[in-house]
Amino acid sequence: MITSWPAPAKLNLFLYITGRRADGYHNLQTLFQFLDYGDTLHITPDNSGCIALTTPVEGVAHDDNLIVRAAQLLRQAAQAQQSLPADAGAQIAIEKKLPMGGGLGGGSSNAATVLVALNHLWRTGLSPDALAELGIQLGADVPVFVRGFAAFAQGVGEELQPADPAEKWYLVAHPGVSIPTPLVFNDPQLTRDTPARSLEALLAAPFYNDCEAVVRKRFREVDELVSWLLEYAPSRLTGTGACVFAEFDTESAARQVLELAPKWVCGFVARGVNVSPLHRTLSGL
Repeated sequence: MITSWPAPAKLNLFLYITGRRADGYHNLQTLFQFLDYGDTLHITPDNSGCIALTTPVEGVAHDDNLIVRAAQLLRQAAQAQQSLPADAGAQIAIEKKLPMGGGLGGGSSNAATVLVALNHLWRTGLSPDALAELGIQLGADVPVFVRGFAAFAQGVGEELQPADPAEKWYLVAHPGVSIPTPLVFNDPQLTRDTPARSLEALLAAPFYNDCEAVVRKRFREVDELVSWLLEYAPSRLTGTGACVFAEFDTESAARQVLELAPKWVCGFVARGVNVSPLHRTLSGL
């Protein structure tokens, strides 16, 4: 039985860094919203006792892939609770649309989809809270994908408060470079002292991403892309990049600008949604 599950992209509608912690991680305030666009995972549960990713991702070892790690982590947790037999396994294939190092959360979304889907398919019965606890072991962004609602996040991104931002249309553009997150967070010029504010205050102010200045300085391609998009609509970096998004009120307006994109730009148009496509799939089962 092959089942197909969405692993949607996310945008950071704003991202502020409010301090650096003793463990080297950063405290932040960010607003997550999902897109109705992303990767697709095809998952076949079986009794092989093995987790197999049948579509290798270039440059990522099989056992290091977040897809495999998420499945193994869930199996370990469920077997510890004796809610899963020892021979439980799965074959997983991915249709990859989201660029690596793009700031769209592709790896985290893949991991969350595996946790949610296999929890259903294996009938392990773990709660959303338990799945989110597993998710944080894989990455700071995984819990928001597990929980499946647009959210205001604080801490390192794990403190989630449901939010209801406007569901705009977005042109999301990739400049053809991959940006490692540690490169941005280790930059000495990164803003790390933005004052923490309430969600109400943040929603009333212009949205900004504290990582954008550093990324634009280090990556000429991102700087040129932001400058080009700003001619048409409010535009900014998502996450630590490299993707940039411009917001529009209608799909047609976004597509008109995409048609004008320079040849070196790869892009797509998608709707911002406050309920994850993954959870729409789950609720329909």
